[in-house]
Amino acid sequence: MNSPELLPVGRRVAYWRTRRKLSQQVFADRLGKSKSWVDKVERGVRSLDKVSTLREIAAALRIDTAVLLGRDAQPAAMAGQVEGVERIREALSAYEMAFGQPLTQPSVPAADRVGRDVEHAWVTFQHARYPQVIAVLPRLLASVQRVVADGSGWGRPLLVEAYRLTASLLVKLGEVELGWLAADRAMTAATGDPVSVAAAAVQLGQVFRASGRARAAQSAALTAAYRIAPLDPCGGSPGALSLCGTLLVQAALAAARRGDDRATAELLDEAAGMAARVGEGHDHHRTAFGPTAVDLARAAAALDLGDASEAVAWHEKTTRRDAWRWLPLEHRAAHLVDAARAYVQADDPVGAGRVLVEADRLAPAEVRHRPAAREVLAQVARDRNAPATIIRLAAALGVS
Repeated sequence: MNSPELLPVGRRVAYWRTRRKLSQQVFADRLGKSKSWVDKVERGVRSLDKVSTLREIAAALRIDTAVLLGRDAQPAAMAGQVEGVERIREALSAYEMAFGQPLTQPSVPAADRVGRDVEHAWVTFQHARYPQVIAVLPRLLASVQRVVADGSGWGRPLLVEAYRLTASLLVKLGEVELGWLAADRAMTAATGDPVSVAAAAVQLGQVFRASGRARAAQSAALTAAYRIAPLDPCGGSPGALSLCGTLLVQAALAAARRGDDRATAELLDEAAGMAARVGEGHDHHRTAFGPTAVDLARAAAALDLGDASEAVAWHEKTTRRDAWRWLPLEHRAAHLVDAARAYVQADDPVGAGRVLVEADRLAPAEVRHRPAAREVLAQVARDRNAPATIIRLAAALGVS
């Protein structure tokens, strides 16, 4: 093979790295990854199925992403910008000014009503009804901002929750930079309340990981986790343990993204200890934290560390539990998309197709509106052994 366009993508990375006279270690440092991660990519042990990662590698190599992908691996067609995202952007760009005096006498009842609206929007998101959340968020953000501008103090916790929800949704839709703005707003609104700061840091960690800033994600999550960690290892309220444990999971996933096997295992084990004390079936601070959630994170971490067979093993073991069905639909569907990626990397398109069909059955919006899910659907559909159900689903969604 005398043309780099004909090489597998991992070999193509090695080709261009050598052309740029970069060692694996220097290249890894530029990406914020480990040398082991780069070596696995170049040997084809670890696949590159995230468009954001491909873009980072192309930027570090000073080439276009299309050059890196070559003729044989064009990225999956991404869904068009979901209707309503621009209105969310406009809502995030609006500011209600607080002048220290109530705007109207009935502002306190309005805060109660807005609180119920925020609660309903979170529940809708956790049921993976993303188009409905997109539709209500602009008005909801405006309402919460007006309550805060009233100056009565009622609205700030609601504002944190509204911004957390917004960040979670935008990351889901692939609007990472806008999600970063929402997460940053949540952190600012939470200032002075350690619990609210910890809750907002969950979304901040998600945004950092989604934008390829794994080192920043790990640092932010750990800082927030250890600020609310109980002094007594056997103590702590379920809510505090859930937040602390969820942040440790976020840090572990960031460590896995960086290729740090040891830190990933240690952080997940620490989170598992907290999960055992919280138990199953709870959703403190919208975390759905518990032993099953931690073991699903072990699957995601194994996938990012390049061990697809271990990821599949954790998936199959964990989803047999009764507690799997107690998790929010959004959580389960998101995991099934990760599981599909694991089956793909394990060279099992039938398994990948099975879990994608299950994800579409449970939460259609997860597959139809989430770019990451459409990418893996396209990848599975291109396999010559892809199940007919996947071919039909990809055709129905216009994914090729």
